This record gives sequence, structure tokens and C-alpha cells, in this order.
Amino acid sequence: MRSNPADYQLVAPASLQAVVSLLAAEPGAWLPIAGGTDVMVQYAAGKLPARKLVSIWNLPELRRIEVSPEEIRIGAGCTYTDLREHEVVQSEFSLLARAAAWTGGIANQNRGTLGGNIVNASPAADSLPALLVYDAELILISVRGERRVPYKDFHTGYKKTKLASDELVRAVCLARRFSGYLAYTRKVGARNAQAISKVCIAALGRRASGVVEDVRIALGSVAPVPLRLAETERLVTGKPVEPSLLVSAKRVAIAEIQPIDDIRSTARYRAAVAGNLVAEFLEKIGEN
Repeated sequence: MRSNPADYQLVAPASLQAVVSLLAAEPGAWLPIAGGTDVMVQYAAGKLPARKLVSIWNLPELRRIEVSPEEIRIGAGCTYTDLREHEVVQSEFSLLARAAAWTGGIANQNRGTLGGNIVNASPAADSLPALLVYDAELILISVRGERRVPYKDFHTGYKKTKLASDELVRAVCLARRFSGYLAYTRKVGARNAQAISKVCIAALGRRASGVVEDVRIALGSVAPVPLRLAETERLVTGKPVEPSLLVSAKRVAIAEIQPIDDIRSTARYRAAVAGNLVAEFLEKIGEN
């Protein structure tokens, strides 16, 4: 059953302050909508429960990418196209630029936003594992002011976050300290784009004196939330890359994840692929 437009109310305040004031006046009543690539799918299917929508599309406060010597600050309203085309994102945060290129088709990339991907909280989102390995921080805004929270703690369960009912994600902050790392990312799905991932990985690694000096591995579509493989990282850090380490890393990685059977894949397939991707990443560290 399709939705009836007459059942919905849409407002478009001219400023970010006006939006957060509206959210504060009626906490939980208003659903922010930016590019609408997820919201409109629910709407078209007649499954959108929210009846009051507030547009945050194209608010200038959310569309900036600001670069300082220490970090890059990406407005939550920046689109995947903005990320793909930004020089610093391409050169220093290639995992995020690549994920943006995988997300839907060109039309979706022109409309879909990084903030929307975060708040939608799908464990299969392509950009979220990249944010985990880059140790992203989120700036959340409300009428009470701003607060900065580590992204790794933001998702609390399937489709659940720490975002208060009167808050918005204002920006994503990434420290500029990963230029010396090997970057590795893969998306496994029916197609490279315009398909939801069966498994996706984003990883960074650095080797020194013949051993793995630092490693960061995150997976999507293998748990209720995007997942950082902390136990696998601890296992391989400080060790040389050799066949026995690859076997152990695969085993520990598979033990850390919680894949499910669904319409796109099976838990058994996801576990096998996740282990193989981790091993392939470590092999590349050994080669470099």
C-alpha cells in the first residue's frame, strides 16, 4: 500500500538553529530528512511511520568540508559525491572515498548524505566501517549546544544510536594521521554498486621492523552494528605476517562476528568471506 501525501507534513526551515529549535519544541515528533534516499523508500512502500518531516537538505551549516592541519571536518549534509570529489578525502581517507563510490548509483550519490548513512544505522552501510577505522568523532547539536562523541560508541544496537530525540549530527571529524598506512577495502555483493553488501571491510595497517606495528579492521553486514575487530587486531599486532598468523587471524575474526541468514546471504557464507578478507588484508601488509 502506497503512502498518501496528505497524511504527511513537511517543513523546511532556513537555518540549522531553526531546525534544532523545532526538534526541541516537540522531541521525537519530527523526523529530519536530508537526501531522502532511505526515508523515501519507506514512504513509497507505505511503511514510513513518521508523519512530520523537517527538511535539512542543503543547509549551508551542514554542507561544508573544513580542513585544518589536524583534522578534516565533514558536514553531515555532505553527499557521497562531495566525498568522492574532495581532494583531501581522496588522498588521505581513501576508504571513505571508495565507500562513497560504492553507495548506490550516481543519482543516489548526488542525494545521499554521510549523516543520513550514520543515523539510518544500517549495519550494511558501506561508509560506516571506514569511519570506525579512522577513529571518527561526531559533533551532535541541539538547542543545548554541541557535544563531541566517539563514533565507535554511537551505535548501541540494530538501528539504535545514542542520538537524543532533539539532536542532529552536525559533522564528522577525522584526524589527519593515517598517511603512512596501507588502506584496504572490499565490498562483496551481487554487484559492486547499487547492491547492499553481503560483507564489506575497511582496514588500515602499518608494518615496521618486520612486524605489524598497527592495524585497524572493521566489517559491515556481519553483526547488528558496524563492527571493529578488536580481538583480531590485538592478535596480529607486534607479529610478523606469516601463514600461521593468517590462519589464526581468520579463526579469531570469525569468532568475533555475528552474521545472520537473510535474503542476501547466509551466516556461513558471510563468516567464510569475512575470514578470507581479513587474511587477504594481512597478506597485503606483508607484501608492502
